[in-house]
Amino acid sequence: MRPGPHGKKLSVSTVVFLRDMLRIVKNLREAKYAIYNGKVKVNGVKRKSLHHGIGLMDVVELDGVKEIYRMIPKDGILLKPTIIEDIEKTKKLSKVKSKTTIKNNKTQIGFHDGNSIIDEADVSIGDTCILQIPEQKILEVIKLEKGVQGLITNGANAGKVGIINDIKNGTFVLPKRVILTLENKQIEIPAKLLLVVGKDKPVIRI
Repeated sequence: MRPGPHGKKLSVSTVVFLRDMLRIVKNLREAKYAIYNGKVKVNGVKRKSLHHGIGLMDVVELDGVKEIYRMIPKDGILLKPTIIEDIEKTKKLSKVKSKTTIKNNKTQIGFHDGNSIIDEADVSIGDTCILQIPEQKILEVIKLEKGVQGLITNGANAGKVGIINDIKNGTFVLPKRVILTLENKQIEIPAKLLLVVGKDKPVIRI
């Protein structure tokens, strides 16, 4: 599979999404027909490749199908298509993975899905940007800080949302970690497994 912007292990191909996840097509021939005829939109853009990777927080629309899907972790599964409201289809949560200064002293922000934009927004690595798609415009920034809601994106607790109690900076041997209140208990997980999703409650359907 050519993963597109997402890493290979963190995405599924358009064919797998249609045939195995939604079961909206029966076989590869039907999948090819739908994809090559522009019936699949990912984050507002038509994708005509069988192998385009669909990953975390991607929004998928299918021509002639009223349901709109977002790929989220759920029930311990890394990626699960979840039906969302029409009003949510123009928003995507993207975790900040890098922030670098480029030519003309401009700032380039890199996200978890491999995409990047040039923007002067006040963001730090680990924050989440609410993006307007397909324009890739930052609408709001959710800071990685105490008291906000965090979604676990991988592991046995994938799909669960908790409140961040504390953040431990990484060391030479240990990665940055987060203390999370989850279902009346506290757990400690690497910050890389967490996506902040809202201050008082998730800003999108989880």
